[in-house]
Amino acid sequence: MEKIRIITDSGCDLPQNYNPKITILPMSIRFGDDEYKDGIDITTKQFYEKLIESDQLPTTSLVSPATFDDAFKTAVDNGEKVVVITIASKLSGTYQSAVLAAADYPNDVFVIDSKNVATAEQILVLRALELIEQGVSVEKIAKVLENEREKIHIVALLDTLEYLKKGGRISATVALVGGALSIKPVVTCKDGEVSMIGKARGSKNGNNFLIKEIESTSGIDFSKPLRLGYTGLTDALLQKYIEDSSELWAGHSDSIVVSHIGSTIGTHVGPGAIAVAFFAKD
Repeated sequence: MEKIRIITDSGCDLPQNYNPKITILPMSIRFGDDEYKDGIDITTKQFYEKLIESDQLPTTSLVSPATFDDAFKTAVDNGEKVVVITIASKLSGTYQSAVLAAADYPNDVFVIDSKNVATAEQILVLRALELIEQGVSVEKIAKVLENEREKIHIVALLDTLEYLKKGGRISATVALVGGALSIKPVVTCKDGEVSMIGKARGSKNGNNFLIKEIESTSGIDFSKPLRLGYTGLTDALLQKYIEDSSELWAGHSDSIVVSHIGSTIGTHVGPGAIAVAFFAKD
């Protein structure tokens, strides 16, 4: 059987050493003059503690071509073929770094733009792992992932507008008014770009909005990976959402796995956001 390795970036929010067949290359996080390797020098919990304390937003940087090249060489020297799954190319230069490095391994390394981030990128990585365990060839895995990534949906409810304001994505006036009215933005990632798809007043209406957005698809394919995620230091808001939307998970409660969303998205949405990522049915 073909030996296949998955190489991905820390934007997928899987912990280091999640699985021996997966290599997770860290993106970098910078708070002022201090730089950390995501998931290695700083934990997700530590990241949110610093984010909450900081007046300025941290910055994140891509995985370099040299880092990918080192990982590819190690894998190929070990007799492995490689499937690379990266954060959306429209959100980071990490995909282009992987493509540049892969040029030296034309028959051994296959690079896939997830067109997503966080839990949505994560479930594509987990889908690749399923296919490896089923004995699917590396070329077929790459084709399946390119097809099935189009069926991935992610819907997220933000708890605060403060971090969108800090990042210059909305004005201070909009943030002030939205905060006063308890406006909860609902966002998604479509064609590799994060966009707002609605606004809800209060957490209860926000939860209802998430439920309706999921129901507007062809439904969740529970035979494929599913992830719920949260930002910040507590998953209390996510657990409330799970309780409020229990009919969605009826008979599938064992499919619910909660992931702690890290710096790549957490920087921009702040603590208290919740997200659902799933493959839609055909």
